[in-house]
Amino acid sequence: MQDSIDTALSPPAPAGWGDLFSGGNAMPMLVLAGGVTLYSVNMYIAITVMPSVVQEIGGLDFYAWTMTLFVVGSILGAALAANLLRQWGPRGAYFIASVLFAAGTLTCAMAPTMSVMLIGRTLQGLGGGFLYALAYALTRIVLPERVWGRAIGLISAVFGIATLIGPAIGGIFADGGSWRTAFWSLMPFAVGFALLALFAFPRHSSDRNERAPVPVLQLILLTLAVLAVSAGGLSSETQWAAASLIGALVLIVLIARTDAIAGARLLPRRSFRFSSALAPLYLSVALLMLSMQPEIYVPYMLQQLHAQTPLWAGYLAAMMSMGWTLGSLLSARRQSGGKGMLTIGPALTFIGLVILAICLPVQGNGSWMWLGPICLALILVGLGIGIAWPNLVTEVYRSAPADEQDLATGGMTTVQLFAIAMGTALAGMISNTAGIGTPGGVEGAASAAFWVCALFALAPAIGVLVAAHIQGRS
Repeated sequence: MQDSIDTALSPPAPAGWGDLFSGGNAMPMLVLAGGVTLYSVNMYIAITVMPSVVQEIGGLDFYAWTMTLFVVGSILGAALAANLLRQWGPRGAYFIASVLFAAGTLTCAMAPTMSVMLIGRTLQGLGGGFLYALAYALTRIVLPERVWGRAIGLISAVFGIATLIGPAIGGIFADGGSWRTAFWSLMPFAVGFALLALFAFPRHSSDRNERAPVPVLQLILLTLAVLAVSAGGLSSETQWAAASLIGALVLIVLIARTDAIAGARLLPRRSFRFSSALAPLYLSVALLMLSMQPEIYVPYMLQQLHAQTPLWAGYLAAMMSMGWTLGSLLSARRQSGGKGMLTIGPALTFIGLVILAICLPVQGNGSWMWLGPICLALILVGLGIGIAWPNLVTEVYRSAPADEQDLATGGMTTVQLFAIAMGTALAGMISNTAGIGTPGGVEGAASAAFWVCALFALAPAIGVLVAAHIQGRS
Protein backbone atom coordinates (compact mmCIF):
# COMPACT_ATOMS: atom_id res chain seq x y z
CA MET A 1 0.00 0.00 0.00
CA GLN A 2 2.77 2.42 0.98
CA ASP A 3 4.63 1.56 -2.23
CA SER A 4 1.56 2.53 -4.26
CA ILE A 5 1.29 5.85 -2.43
CA ASP A 6 4.99 6.58 -2.92
CA THR A 7 4.68 5.77 -6.61
CA ALA A 8 1.70 8.06 -6.99
CA LEU A 9 3.44 10.93 -5.20
CA SER A 10 6.83 10.59 -6.89
CA PRO A 11 7.52 12.93 -9.83
CA PRO A 12 7.41 11.44 -13.33
CA ALA A 13 10.70 10.17 -14.69
CA PRO A 14 12.52 12.64 -16.95
CA ALA A 15 11.73 12.15 -20.61
CA GLY A 16 14.37 10.33 -22.64
CA TRP A 17 15.24 10.64 -26.31
CA GLY A 18 13.32 7.45 -26.98
CA ASP A 19 10.12 9.12 -25.78
CA LEU A 20 10.30 11.52 -28.72
CA PHE A 21 9.99 8.66 -31.18
CA SER A 22 7.66 6.34 -29.28
CA GLY A 23 3.94 5.95 -29.65
CA GLY A 24 2.26 8.82 -31.43
CA ASN A 25 5.22 11.18 -31.07
CA ALA A 26 7.39 9.72 -33.83
CA MET A 27 5.65 11.05 -36.95
CA PRO A 28 5.01 14.61 -35.67
CA MET A 29 8.58 14.87 -34.39
CA LEU A 30 9.98 13.68 -37.72
CA VAL A 31 8.00 16.28 -39.67
CA LEU A 32 8.73 19.17 -37.28
CA ALA A 33 12.47 18.50 -37.16
CA GLY A 34 12.54 17.83 -40.90
CA GLY A 35 10.88 21.14 -41.73
CA VAL A 36 13.45 23.10 -39.72
CA THR A 37 16.25 21.12 -41.37
CA LEU A 38 14.82 21.93 -44.80
CA TYR A 39 14.61 25.64 -43.96
CA SER A 40 18.16 25.89 -42.64
CA VAL A 41 19.81 23.67 -45.28
CA ASN A 42 18.21 25.80 -47.98
CA MET A 43 19.52 28.97 -46.38
CA TYR A 44 23.14 27.79 -46.51
CA ILE A 45 22.77 26.18 -49.93
CA ALA A 46 21.60 29.52 -51.32
CA ILE A 47 24.54 31.39 -49.79
CA THR A 48 26.95 28.93 -51.37
CA VAL A 49 25.49 28.84 -54.90
CA MET A 50 24.61 32.53 -55.29
CA PRO A 51 27.96 33.51 -56.89
CA SER A 52 27.26 30.91 -59.60
CA VAL A 53 23.72 32.24 -59.98
CA VAL A 54 24.82 35.80 -60.79
CA GLN A 55 27.42 34.51 -63.22
CA GLU A 56 24.65 32.85 -65.24
CA ILE A 57 21.61 35.13 -64.92
CA GLY A 58 23.22 38.43 -63.86
CA GLY A 59 21.94 40.80 -61.20
CA LEU A 60 25.13 41.34 -59.22
CA ASP A 61 23.77 44.65 -57.90
CA PHE A 62 20.98 42.71 -56.19
CA TYR A 63 23.22 39.92 -54.89
CA ALA A 64 22.74 40.78 -51.21
CA TRP A 65 18.99 41.20 -51.61
CA THR A 66 18.63 37.48 -52.20
CA MET A 67 19.32 37.10 -48.47
CA THR A 68 17.60 40.33 -47.41
CA LEU A 69 14.26 39.38 -48.98
CA PHE A 70 14.58 35.82 -47.71
CA VAL A 71 14.94 37.15 -44.14
CA VAL A 72 12.05 39.58 -44.64
CA GLY A 73 9.88 36.74 -45.91
CA SER A 74 10.93 34.58 -42.97
CA ILE A 75 10.00 37.30 -40.48
CA LEU A 76 6.60 37.77 -42.10
CA GLY A 77 6.04 34.01 -42.05
CA ALA A 78 6.99 33.77 -38.39
CA ALA A 79 4.78 36.73 -37.50
CA LEU A 80 1.78 35.33 -39.40
CA ALA A 81 2.21 31.73 -38.22
CA ALA A 82 -0.21 32.14 -35.30
CA ASN A 83 -2.90 33.43 -37.64
CA LEU A 84 -2.26 30.64 -40.15
CA LEU A 85 -2.51 28.07 -37.37
CA ARG A 86 -5.76 29.53 -36.07
CA GLN A 87 -7.35 29.67 -39.52
CA TRP A 88 -6.27 26.28 -40.85
CA GLY A 89 -5.34 24.17 -37.82
CA PRO A 90 -2.08 22.21 -37.40
CA ARG A 91 -2.57 20.00 -40.45
CA GLY A 92 -3.61 22.71 -42.89
CA ALA A 93 -1.08 25.26 -41.64
CA TYR A 94 1.90 22.95 -42.07
CA PHE A 95 0.67 21.79 -45.47
CA ILE A 96 0.33 25.40 -46.71
CA ALA A 97 3.76 26.30 -45.32
CA SER A 98 5.39 23.37 -47.11
CA VAL A 99 3.63 24.17 -50.40
CA LEU A 100 4.73 27.82 -50.23
CA PHE A 101 8.31 26.76 -49.62
CA ALA A 102 8.11 24.30 -52.54
CA ALA A 103 6.70 27.00 -54.82
CA GLY A 104 9.54 29.36 -53.91
CA THR A 105 12.12 26.63 -54.44
CA LEU A 106 10.67 25.78 -57.84
CA THR A 107 10.77 29.47 -58.80
CA CYS A 108 14.43 29.71 -57.79
CA ALA A 109 15.33 26.55 -59.70
CA MET A 110 13.74 27.86 -62.91
CA ALA A 111 14.59 31.58 -62.53
CA PRO A 112 15.69 33.11 -65.86
CA THR A 113 16.50 36.51 -64.31
CA MET A 114 17.46 37.93 -60.94
CA SER A 115 14.04 39.54 -60.52
CA VAL A 116 12.41 36.12 -60.71
CA MET A 117 15.04 34.74 -58.34
CA LEU A 118 14.14 37.44 -55.80
CA ILE A 119 10.47 36.46 -56.02
CA GLY A 120 11.42 32.84 -55.41
CA ARG A 121 13.64 33.72 -52.45
CA THR A 122 10.84 35.79 -50.89
CA LEU A 123 8.40 32.87 -51.24
CA GLN A 124 11.02 30.52 -49.79
CA GLY A 125 11.46 32.86 -46.84
CA LEU A 126 7.72 33.13 -46.25
CA GLY A 127 7.18 29.37 -46.38
CA GLY A 128 10.35 28.72 -44.39
CA GLY A 129 9.34 31.27 -41.74
CA PHE A 130 6.04 29.44 -41.38
CA LEU A 131 7.83 26.09 -41.06
CA TYR A 132 10.27 27.39 -38.47
CA ALA A 133 7.65 29.11 -36.31
CA LEU A 134 5.21 26.21 -36.60
CA ALA A 135 7.89 23.82 -35.36
CA TYR A 136 7.85 25.61 -32.00
CA ALA A 137 4.09 26.22 -31.92
CA LEU A 138 3.15 22.65 -32.84
CA THR A 139 5.62 21.15 -30.37
CA ARG A 140 3.39 22.51 -27.62
CA ILE A 141 0.21 21.34 -29.34
CA VAL A 142 1.00 17.85 -30.64
CA LEU A 143 3.57 16.62 -28.09
CA PRO A 144 3.16 16.04 -24.34
CA GLU A 145 4.73 18.63 -22.02
CA ARG A 146 7.23 16.19 -20.53
CA VAL A 147 9.08 15.91 -23.87
CA TRP A 148 9.06 19.62 -24.77
CA GLY A 149 12.66 20.12 -23.66
CA ARG A 150 13.85 17.12 -25.66
CA ALA A 151 11.86 18.20 -28.72
CA ILE A 152 13.17 21.77 -28.72
CA GLY A 153 16.68 20.44 -28.13
CA LEU A 154 16.39 18.20 -31.19
CA ILE A 155 14.88 20.97 -33.34
CA SER A 156 17.70 23.30 -32.33
CA ALA A 157 20.29 20.58 -32.91
CA VAL A 158 19.17 19.77 -36.46
CA PHE A 159 19.39 23.48 -37.29
CA GLY A 160 23.03 23.41 -36.25
CA ILE A 161 23.71 20.20 -38.17
CA ALA A 162 22.13 21.73 -41.28
CA THR A 163 24.67 24.56 -41.24
CA LEU A 164 27.29 21.90 -41.90
CA ILE A 165 25.32 20.06 -44.58
CA GLY A 166 24.07 23.06 -46.57
CA PRO A 167 27.42 24.53 -47.66
CA ALA A 168 28.69 21.09 -48.64
CA ILE A 169 25.66 20.36 -50.84
CA GLY A 170 25.71 23.83 -52.37
CA GLY A 171 29.45 23.62 -52.98
CA ILE A 172 29.18 20.28 -54.80
CA PHE A 173 26.53 21.56 -57.20
CA ALA A 174 28.21 24.95 -57.66
CA ASP A 175 31.55 23.32 -58.50
CA GLY A 176 29.74 21.10 -60.99
CA GLY A 177 28.19 24.10 -62.72
CA SER A 178 24.63 23.04 -61.86
CA TRP A 179 23.38 25.45 -59.21
CA ARG A 180 19.78 24.89 -60.32
CA THR A 181 20.09 21.25 -59.27
CA ALA A 182 20.84 22.42 -55.75
CA PHE A 183 17.35 23.94 -55.57
CA TRP A 184 15.76 21.00 -57.37
CA SER A 185 17.24 18.66 -54.77
CA LEU A 186 15.07 20.30 -52.09
CA MET A 187 11.79 19.75 -53.94
CA PRO A 188 11.17 16.09 -52.97
CA PHE A 189 11.60 16.96 -49.29
CA ALA A 190 9.30 19.99 -49.45
CA VAL A 191 6.57 18.01 -51.19
CA GLY A 192 7.15 15.02 -48.90
CA PHE A 193 6.72 17.05 -45.71
CA ALA A 194 3.55 18.62 -47.11
CA LEU A 195 2.08 15.15 -47.62
CA LEU A 196 3.32 13.80 -44.28
CA ALA A 197 1.67 16.72 -42.49
CA LEU A 198 -1.70 15.36 -43.60
CA PHE A 199 -1.06 12.24 -41.52
CA ALA A 200 1.15 13.60 -38.72
CA PHE A 201 -0.99 16.44 -37.38
CA PRO A 202 -4.61 16.79 -36.25
CA ARG A 203 -7.05 18.89 -38.23
CA HIS A 204 -7.82 21.09 -35.21
CA SER A 205 -6.23 21.94 -31.88
CA SER A 206 -7.45 23.21 -28.53
CA ASP A 207 -6.11 26.66 -29.49
CA ARG A 208 -8.13 27.01 -32.66
CA ASN A 209 -10.36 29.76 -31.18
CA GLU A 210 -7.44 31.90 -30.05
CA ARG A 211 -7.76 35.38 -31.56
CA ALA A 212 -4.86 36.20 -33.84
CA PRO A 213 -5.77 39.15 -36.10
CA VAL A 214 -3.08 40.23 -38.50
CA PRO A 215 -0.99 43.17 -37.17
CA VAL A 216 -0.68 44.84 -40.56
CA LEU A 217 0.84 48.15 -39.44
CA GLN A 218 3.41 46.49 -37.18
CA LEU A 219 4.44 44.10 -39.96
CA ILE A 220 4.91 47.02 -42.36
CA LEU A 221 7.08 48.83 -39.80
CA LEU A 222 8.98 45.63 -39.05
CA THR A 223 9.64 45.01 -42.73
CA LEU A 224 10.88 48.57 -43.16
CA ALA A 225 13.14 48.19 -40.12
CA VAL A 226 14.66 44.98 -41.46
CA LEU A 227 15.20 46.53 -44.89
CA ALA A 228 16.80 49.58 -43.27
CA VAL A 229 19.17 47.48 -41.17
CA SER A 230 20.03 45.22 -44.10
CA ALA A 231 20.66 48.17 -46.40
CA GLY A 232 22.90 49.76 -43.79
CA GLY A 233 24.90 46.58 -43.47
CA LEU A 234 25.45 46.45 -47.22
CA SER A 235 26.86 49.96 -47.45
CA SER A 236 30.55 50.73 -47.14
CA GLU A 237 29.71 54.28 -46.00
CA THR A 238 29.74 54.57 -42.22
CA GLN A 239 27.36 57.52 -42.26
CA TRP A 240 24.82 55.61 -44.32
CA ALA A 241 25.09 52.55 -42.08
CA ALA A 242 24.67 54.65 -38.94
CA ALA A 243 21.71 56.52 -40.42
CA SER A 244 20.09 53.22 -41.41
CA LEU A 245 20.60 51.85 -37.90
CA ILE A 246 19.09 54.97 -36.31
CA GLY A 247 16.16 54.74 -38.69
CA ALA A 248 15.63 51.10 -37.75
CA LEU A 249 15.73 51.95 -34.03
CA VAL A 250 13.10 54.65 -34.57
CA LEU A 251 10.94 52.10 -36.37
CA ILE A 252 11.37 49.63 -33.49
CA VAL A 253 10.12 52.28 -31.06
CA LEU A 254 7.14 52.89 -33.35
CA ILE A 255 6.47 49.13 -33.42
CA ALA A 256 6.49 48.99 -29.61
CA ARG A 257 4.15 51.95 -29.27
CA THR A 258 1.82 50.66 -31.97
CA ASP A 259 1.74 47.14 -30.56
CA ALA A 260 0.86 48.46 -27.11
CA ILE A 261 -2.38 50.05 -28.31
CA ALA A 262 -3.32 47.97 -31.35
CA GLY A 263 -6.09 45.41 -31.34
CA ALA A 264 -4.00 43.18 -33.61
CA ARG A 265 -0.65 42.58 -31.93
CA LEU A 266 2.70 41.33 -33.17
CA LEU A 267 3.70 40.09 -29.70
CA PRO A 268 1.62 39.17 -26.63
CA ARG A 269 0.38 41.83 -24.21
CA ARG A 270 3.04 43.87 -22.39
CA SER A 271 5.89 42.15 -24.28
CA PHE A 272 7.74 45.47 -24.63
CA ARG A 273 7.61 46.12 -20.87
CA PHE A 274 10.60 44.68 -19.06
CA SER A 275 8.51 44.13 -15.93
CA SER A 276 6.47 41.49 -17.76
CA ALA A 277 7.34 37.79 -17.86
CA LEU A 278 7.88 37.59 -21.63
CA ALA A 279 9.91 40.76 -22.25
CA PRO A 280 13.18 39.55 -20.65
CA LEU A 281 12.77 36.20 -22.40
CA TYR A 282 12.41 37.86 -25.80
CA LEU A 283 15.36 40.11 -24.97
CA SER A 284 17.42 37.00 -24.16
CA VAL A 285 16.50 35.55 -27.57
CA ALA A 286 17.67 38.73 -29.29
CA LEU A 287 20.92 38.92 -27.32
CA LEU A 288 21.82 35.29 -28.03
CA MET A 289 21.22 35.76 -31.75
CA LEU A 290 23.30 38.94 -31.77
CA SER A 291 26.11 37.03 -30.06
CA MET A 292 26.44 34.66 -33.00
CA GLN A 293 26.66 37.18 -35.82
CA PRO A 294 30.49 37.62 -35.79
CA GLU A 295 30.41 34.17 -37.42
CA ILE A 296 29.86 35.77 -40.83
CA TYR A 297 33.37 37.27 -40.79
CA VAL A 298 35.23 34.36 -39.19
CA PRO A 299 36.06 32.57 -42.49
CA TYR A 300 37.50 35.79 -43.93
CA MET A 301 39.60 36.42 -40.81
CA LEU A 302 40.92 32.87 -40.80
CA GLN A 303 42.05 33.20 -44.40
CA GLN A 304 43.61 36.64 -44.00
CA LEU A 305 45.27 36.17 -40.61
CA HIS A 306 45.73 32.44 -40.07
CA ALA A 307 46.69 31.10 -43.52
CA GLN A 308 43.63 28.86 -43.89
CA THR A 309 42.19 27.79 -47.24
CA PRO A 310 38.57 28.74 -47.96
CA LEU A 311 37.49 25.12 -47.37
CA TRP A 312 39.20 24.81 -44.00
CA ALA A 313 38.18 28.30 -42.95
CA GLY A 314 34.56 27.37 -43.63
CA TYR A 315 34.75 24.17 -41.64
CA LEU A 316 36.54 25.83 -38.72
CA ALA A 317 33.91 28.57 -38.63
CA ALA A 318 31.26 25.86 -38.55
CA MET A 319 32.50 24.88 -35.10
CA MET A 320 30.21 27.57 -33.73
CA SER A 321 27.22 25.71 -35.16
CA MET A 322 28.63 22.43 -33.89
CA GLY A 323 28.83 23.98 -30.44
CA TRP A 324 25.18 25.03 -30.70
CA THR A 325 24.19 21.50 -31.61
CA LEU A 326 26.19 20.00 -28.74
CA GLY A 327 24.82 22.56 -26.28
CA SER A 328 21.24 21.87 -27.33
CA LEU A 329 21.68 18.15 -26.84
CA LEU A 330 23.34 18.59 -23.45
CA SER A 331 20.72 21.07 -22.28
CA ALA A 332 17.82 18.90 -23.39
CA ARG A 333 19.16 16.05 -21.24
CA ARG A 334 18.98 18.23 -18.14
CA GLN A 335 15.36 18.20 -17.04
CA SER A 336 15.87 20.27 -13.87
CA GLY A 337 17.59 23.60 -13.18
CA GLY A 338 16.56 24.93 -16.59
CA LYS A 339 16.64 28.58 -15.57
CA GLY A 340 20.23 28.15 -14.42
CA MET A 341 21.10 27.26 -18.00
CA LEU A 342 19.82 30.70 -19.03
CA THR A 343 22.74 32.20 -17.10
CA ILE A 344 25.40 29.57 -17.90
CA GLY A 345 24.69 29.81 -21.64
CA PRO A 346 25.42 33.51 -22.24
CA ALA A 347 28.34 33.34 -19.79
CA LEU A 348 30.03 30.68 -21.96
CA THR A 349 29.24 32.67 -25.09
CA PHE A 350 30.81 35.78 -23.52
CA ILE A 351 33.99 33.85 -22.67
CA GLY A 352 34.17 32.54 -26.23
CA LEU A 353 33.85 36.00 -27.78
CA VAL A 354 36.50 37.41 -25.44
CA ILE A 355 38.92 34.66 -26.47
CA LEU A 356 38.15 35.40 -30.12
CA ALA A 357 38.80 39.12 -29.56
CA ILE A 358 42.25 38.20 -28.19
CA CYS A 359 43.32 35.42 -30.57
CA LEU A 360 41.56 36.03 -33.88
CA PRO A 361 43.28 39.39 -34.67
CA VAL A 362 46.75 37.83 -34.28
CA GLN A 363 48.60 37.01 -37.51
CA GLY A 364 49.13 33.36 -36.62
CA ASN A 365 50.22 32.05 -40.05
CA GLY A 366 48.52 28.71 -39.43
CA SER A 367 50.05 28.04 -36.01
CA TRP A 368 47.86 25.88 -33.79
CA MET A 369 49.06 27.92 -30.84
CA TRP A 370 46.45 30.41 -32.05
CA LEU A 371 44.10 28.18 -34.05
CA GLY A 372 43.52 25.92 -31.03
CA PRO A 373 42.14 28.69 -28.78
CA ILE A 374 40.15 30.06 -31.73
CA CYS A 375 38.48 26.68 -32.27
CA LEU A 376 37.74 26.41 -28.56
CA ALA A 377 36.26 29.91 -28.57
CA LEU A 378 34.01 29.18 -31.55
CA ILE A 379 32.70 26.05 -29.85
CA LEU A 380 32.08 27.99 -26.61
CA VAL A 381 30.06 30.67 -28.41
CA GLY A 382 27.76 28.09 -30.00
CA LEU A 383 27.74 25.88 -26.90
CA GLY A 384 26.46 28.72 -24.74
CA ILE A 385 23.65 29.53 -27.15
CA GLY A 386 22.70 25.86 -27.46
CA ILE A 387 22.67 25.35 -23.69
CA ALA A 388 20.33 28.27 -23.09
CA TRP A 389 18.05 27.84 -26.12
CA PRO A 390 15.79 24.85 -25.22
CA ASN A 391 15.20 26.22 -21.73
CA LEU A 392 14.52 29.68 -23.11
CA VAL A 393 11.90 28.36 -25.52
CA THR A 394 10.28 26.28 -22.78
CA GLU A 395 10.10 29.35 -20.52
CA VAL A 396 8.32 31.25 -23.29
CA TYR A 397 5.76 28.43 -23.46
CA ARG A 398 5.18 28.58 -19.73
CA SER A 399 5.13 32.37 -19.41
CA ALA A 400 2.80 33.15 -22.30
CA PRO A 401 -0.79 34.10 -21.44
CA ALA A 402 -3.20 31.20 -21.89
CA ASP A 403 -5.02 32.95 -24.73
CA GLU A 404 -1.84 34.00 -26.59
CA GLN A 405 0.25 30.83 -26.73
CA ASP A 406 0.57 30.75 -30.51
CA LEU A 407 1.27 34.49 -30.68
CA ALA A 408 4.01 34.09 -28.07
CA THR A 409 5.82 31.27 -29.87
CA GLY A 410 5.50 32.96 -33.26
CA GLY A 411 6.76 36.18 -31.71
CA MET A 412 9.84 34.38 -30.43
CA THR A 413 10.81 33.42 -33.98
CA THR A 414 10.07 36.95 -35.20
CA VAL A 415 12.40 38.38 -32.56
CA GLN A 416 15.07 35.80 -33.41
CA LEU A 417 15.07 36.53 -37.13
CA PHE A 418 14.99 40.29 -36.62
CA ALA A 419 17.98 40.06 -34.27
CA ILE A 420 19.88 38.09 -36.92
CA ALA A 421 19.21 40.84 -39.48
CA MET A 422 20.20 43.52 -36.99
CA GLY A 423 23.36 41.64 -36.01
CA THR A 424 24.45 41.15 -39.60
CA ALA A 425 24.10 44.87 -40.30
CA LEU A 426 25.94 45.80 -37.09
CA ALA A 427 28.79 43.42 -37.91
CA GLY A 428 29.12 45.00 -41.33
CA MET A 429 29.07 48.52 -39.92
CA ILE A 430 31.67 47.73 -37.23
CA SER A 431 34.02 45.91 -39.59
CA ASN A 432 33.84 48.68 -42.20
CA THR A 433 34.51 51.34 -39.58
CA ALA A 434 37.42 49.29 -38.20
CA GLY A 435 39.08 49.22 -41.62
CA ILE A 436 38.32 45.85 -43.18
CA GLY A 437 38.15 47.58 -46.58
CA THR A 438 40.47 50.53 -45.97
CA PRO A 439 43.33 49.98 -45.26
CA GLY A 440 42.20 46.37 -45.78
CA GLY A 441 44.57 43.41 -45.93
CA VAL A 442 46.09 42.01 -42.75
CA GLU A 443 45.94 45.32 -40.88
CA GLY A 444 42.26 45.90 -41.66
CA ALA A 445 41.32 42.29 -40.95
CA ALA A 446 43.08 42.36 -37.56
CA SER A 447 41.38 45.60 -36.54
CA ALA A 448 37.97 44.39 -37.67
CA ALA A 449 38.42 41.01 -35.94
CA PHE A 450 39.11 42.69 -32.62
CA TRP A 451 36.33 45.25 -32.70
CA VAL A 452 33.63 42.94 -34.05
CA CYS A 453 34.31 40.25 -31.41
CA ALA A 454 34.88 42.71 -28.56
CA LEU A 455 31.76 44.78 -29.19
CA PHE A 456 29.53 41.78 -29.81
CA ALA A 457 30.74 40.32 -26.49
CA LEU A 458 28.55 43.00 -24.89
CA ALA A 459 25.44 41.10 -26.04
CA PRO A 460 26.01 37.91 -23.95
CA ALA A 461 27.34 40.04 -21.07
CA ILE A 462 23.99 41.82 -20.96
CA GLY A 463 22.38 38.41 -21.45
CA VAL A 464 23.85 37.19 -18.16
CA LEU A 465 22.26 40.13 -16.35
CA VAL A 466 18.91 39.51 -18.05
CA ALA A 467 19.07 35.82 -17.11
CA ALA A 468 19.77 36.77 -13.48
CA HIS A 469 16.66 38.96 -13.60
CA ILE A 470 14.61 36.05 -14.95
CA GLN A 471 15.86 33.76 -12.20
CA GLY A 472 15.16 36.41 -9.58
CA ARG A 473 11.51 36.54 -10.64
CA SER A 474 10.98 32.80 -10.06
